[in-house]
Amino acid sequence: MILTVTLNTALDLTYRVPALTPHASHRVTQVIERPGGKGLNVARVLAALGYETVATGFAGGATGATLRDQLASTPVRDELVETTGTTRRTVAVVDTASGDTTQLNEPGPTVTAAEWTAFRTRFTALLDGARAVALCGSLPPGIHVGAYAELVRLARTAGVPVLLDTSGEPLRRGIAARPDLVKPNADELAQLTGAREPHRATRDARRRGARAVVSSLGPEGLLAATPEGVWRATPPAVVQGNPTGAGDSAVAGLLSGLVDQAPWPDRLTRAVALSAATVLSPVAGEFDAPAYEELLTRVKVTEETP
Repeated sequence: MILTVTLNTALDLTYRVPALTPHASHRVTQVIERPGGKGLNVARVLAALGYETVATGFAGGATGATLRDQLASTPVRDELVETTGTTRRTVAVVDTASGDTTQLNEPGPTVTAAEWTAFRTRFTALLDGARAVALCGSLPPGIHVGAYAELVRLARTAGVPVLLDTSGEPLRRGIAARPDLVKPNADELAQLTGAREPHRATRDARRRGARAVVSSLGPEGLLAATPEGVWRATPPAVVQGNPTGAGDSAVAGLLSGLVDQAPWPDRLTRAVALSAATVLSPVAGEFDAPAYEELLTRVKVTEETP
């Protein structure tokens, strides 16, 4: 099975409006509610692809109960740890006229020391039998900034490949623990390395400890620096739609390729195709399946000189 970790889960709300205008009232034409947070989005995509997937992290309060009720309707196995605080909500407002999305993210609940200890125990137990683990998203209040580094070391000790997808200081500390793969976007990579040029920034991130680095370049696709080589993967065209969760779907594609022991070009093809197919879906954690199958044949992967 594939294990995903979402320490700061969320109940995702998507509002669709005809046009988003500042300082104006809006009539919402559609409301969609889904369990969210980066790792849960990854888990839902993997489950839809047919992989056995387990999700852990934290959930609490009435919002957490709603999240878990909705997660129960998916094939994802719920191994979330209960918190006394209330799970946050995120709101995505989609302007249907322009296709633009405005994201509003609440802070997460404060996690106590006892709850963190309970999570570590659950996480360590779940590593037994895991084929890969993904550590995804922000840290809620109360969890120390080196938490992901701690979890990377636990996964490495258990011999489980680990992917890290976070930002800021948690990424800086986590990458020093030597994860197998990190997947920052261009801004997160620049913040980590101080370099804006993608090749230079990706090489620098590898030197900081990651075995492989896959950088998301937005509509331009992915750039991967790995021990086997450097590749760029690009979609056939710019896709218009809701980009929320596209990066999480790319993580799901990379994880599926990892557990299948696929060569890097195939992993990147899956990641780019899933990311684009998610933009065509109305909500994060889902993708347009026919579009994904069609995009798999059209993603371009080129090997580049290191």
